[in-house]
Amino acid sequence: MIHLVLVIAYVGVAVILGVIGRNRKLGGWGYFFGSILLTPVIGLLLLLASDPRPNR
Repeated sequence: MIHLVLVIAYVGVAVILGVIGRNRKLGGWGYFFGSILLTPVIGLLLLLASDPRPNR
């Protein structure tokens, strides 16, 4: 049961980082999958280090 809660929390944090990062350089999907593959902590560091998406 505890494993299910941890997986849901892990994916939930990755979704939140994806939503926050949707206007950044990698986009929402990039930060979501980066957080899933590299852990949400690394995803947060990537998000903080990235630049905003340039205007078109």
